[in-house]
Amino acid sequence: MPGDLRHPWPAASWETLGFWEGCGRGELVLQRCRDCGAVQHPPRGVCGQCLGAGISHFVASGRGRVHTFTVTWQNQIEPFRSACPYVLAWVEIDEGPRILTNIVGCDPGRVRIGMPVEVDFARPEGQGEEDLAVPRFRPR
Repeated sequence: MPGDLRHPWPAASWETLGFWEGCGRGELVLQRCRDCGAVQHPPRGVCGQCLGAGISHFVASGRGRVHTFTVTWQNQIEPFRSACPYVLAWVEIDEGPRILTNIVGCDPGRVRIGMPVEVDFARPEGQGEEDLAVPRFRPR
């Protein structure tokens, strides 16, 4: 099995802090537009569909499927070098949006498009005042 990727501290902004704080609580928090009902990720200040400002946050199921992926066999930058090989994937969440993430908890050779996955959270390295975490996914 590959090494565990040590995630750096997220660069949270006023638009993304709700997402990162939710991850710190072990919840995958997405946004929904109150005007058109679109669910979106990454988080932003307006709806990407209708440009409405009526954005609300909700806790998603944390379940999805691998949409596409790649196995990274070499990377010369730490912390990625010591985690090789690792899987970088787009996961389509059951609620609709896709999240760029890592697949963990299985051999990279066993990851497949369409594979059902569920969210898992890693505590970032570094310092910060907030209790944040980084979402990643594992087979279910």
